[in-house]
Amino acid sequence: MNTSTEISEKKIRSLLEEVKDPEVPVLSVLDLGIVREINLNEDGIEIKITPTFSACPAMDVIRINIEMVLTSHGYKNVKVVQVLSPAWTTDWMSEEGKRKLKEYGIAPPNPKQQVCHQELFVQDEAVQCPRCDSYHTHRVSEFGSTPCKALYVCDNCKEPFEYFKSH
Repeated sequence: MNTSTEISEKKIRSLLEEVKDPEVPVLSVLDLGIVREINLNEDGIEIKITPTFSACPAMDVIRINIEMVLTSHGYKNVKVVQVLSPAWTTDWMSEEGKRKLKEYGIAPPNPKQQVCHQELFVQDEAVQCPRCDSYHTHRVSEFGSTPCKALYVCDNCKEPFEYFKSH
């Protein structure tokens, strides 16, 4: 990659910081780790994105917002392509994104599964409350406001909160 391309990709990445997840508006598409590739060529720009799960309803909005931000800054022929393989994982989220989630009141994904039972692959995770930092919490619902989040309650401060599920 030549210096001009590196500068251009750096500029595009800085613009992608403006594109927020419509479901969690404190996170950019880079924080989420859904931007897989940025390809620059004489025909234009191709951005490859991977949804947090295959049926994510926010992907159309994200695609349109990426196109709008880049075209509004003078980039021509912007193409956003959705790539499903390899599947997105919470390991792709930035540490900054995880910090932003916690400050927003959503428990960030755990780095790895804490406890796993063989029966039906049920997972009991030790989820830290984003408000008081207690691990004395319990899951109320497998799904929160979106399929990628679960609903928990802290047994110490009694506050409900969402957990961005690890996967």
